[in-house]
Parts: sequence; C-alpha cells; structure tokens
Amino acid sequence: MLVPVGHTVGIKLFSRGVVVVKLSSGGTPARECGLQTGDVIVKCGETPVTSAEQFQSLLQKSGGSADLQVNRIGGSVTLSVEPEKNDQGIYCIGAWIRDSMAGIGTMTYYDPATGVFGALGHGITDTDTALLMPFSNGSILPSTVKAVKRGEVGAAGELRGDFDLDSDLGPLYANTGCGIFGRLETPPDAGEAMPIGEAEPGPAVIRANVRGGEVAEYDIEILKTIPGAQDGRDLVLCVTDPALLEKTGGIVQGMSGSPILQNGQLVGAVTHV
Repeated sequence: MLVPVGHTVGIKLFSRGVVVVKLSSGGTPARECGLQTGDVIVKCGETPVTSAEQFQSLLQKSGGSADLQVNRIGGSVTLSVEPEKNDQGIYCIGAWIRDSMAGIGTMTYYDPATGVFGALGHGITDTDTALLMPFSNGSILPSTVKAVKRGEVGAAGELRGDFDLDSDLGPLYANTGCGIFGRLETPPDAGEAMPIGEAEPGPAVIRANVRGGEVAEYDIEILKTIPGAQDGRDLVLCVTDPALLEKTGGIVQGMSGSPILQNGQLVGAVTHV
C-alpha cells in the first residue's frame, strides 16, 4: 500500500567523486594520461575526491604529478597525470568536471510503513554525458510551480519552479535507472494509500502539479503495455484531459514521476516525453 503523491519537489544531488564531462582539445594532460569523457575521478593520490573545488586544491598540492583513481564503465583504472600551470600559475589538466546537479521533478509515492519515497521514475543523468550520476548524497526540497513552458511538436516543454536550497524535506539514498529514492522526515499531505497494480490499455489518470502547489488528477489513455521492457518504459500513454493539454500541451519535463492511477491502483509513473 503506497500513497500516490504527484507534487513537485526540488532535487539536489552530489556525486561520488567528480564526473569528467568534457576534455579540452589538443595535447592536454587529461588526454595524454588517458582520461575519458564520462570517467569519474574518485581519488587524487591517496585522498578521496569529494568536490570540484577540493579536486582543484589537490592538483595545486600535487607538485606537477598525481595519480588519479578513475571509475569508468567496465571497472576502475589508475592514471598518472602531469598537471600544467596556466597563465595564472594554477595547475590544470584540461578537463571540465561536475560534482552536483539540481532541478525539479515529481514525487511518485510515499510508503507510510517505512517513510520511503520514490520520485522521477528515471535516474538523474549528467546533462553532457547522459550517464547516470554516481551517487554520494542528496535531498529533496519544497517546490512550487511558477510557470509552464508548453510542449510543442518536436520540443518538450518544462515546468519552472521555485525551491529553497536550505530547506530539506528528507535525504536521498539512491539514484537508479528507475528513479531516485529517499526517506521523508514528515509524511506528505497527499491522501490515502492504495494498492499497487498492473497497468492495462484503457482510461487512467495521472496525478500532477502544474500550477503553484496544487495537485490534480488529469485524464489519460494508456495506449499499450510493453511487458519486460529492458529500459523500464513498459507503457505508452496519451494525455486526453483538455485542461492539461491547454496548460502544458501534454507531458513536459518536470512531470517525470507523476503517478499513474487506474482502477483504484497505483500502476506506474510518467518517465519520458
């Protein structure tokens, strides 16, 4: 028995190590040592890497030579890099790195028995590499929808919201291909729990927050189900509700995680548009 929520939340996530999102062109130290886009630098020397700023500080202390422990698809490797000083005298290796992400999404469910919640319905990926962000820690934040960029043919719209980076609702403990998961400090005001069921073609509703802090149910049609889909996209839906079509043009970014309800059961979540 889970409580379908459907309210937007702010999300902040910090990576385990730093993600290499781009390499400078030419013969840079990063390229020469074998660093690749999508690599995750988890150690510099014997010191665990915890942020972009800390990694930069470790490079300055390296004296022009450092061993990097790197996680990449297929395993872990150690690379020896020789940072070079730029015009300002700062050691650099020629790589853009990222250590965190922030955005808006929708909470799918809350489990009253455990306090666990699930949101997004898909994992948080790096915007440049499209790879799942390696998870260290994070939390969700109160959010309200301030504006909607309507979806058009060939271009997904988006929800635009405000959230307070200093006001946590609860910590995250996982970032997976099926969504983000965590525990709430306080139960959400979202109604009664309902059983989990299997989606089937036919009428259904999604519970979504596309205006202020208001959560409403909107009519959809489940067009088909795809049992055993490897990417987790195991149903296809079409928005039929005139009010939602007028407001958003259909499904837009930020609605990911909106619970799908059918025959009094929670049967899935919106994931992609």
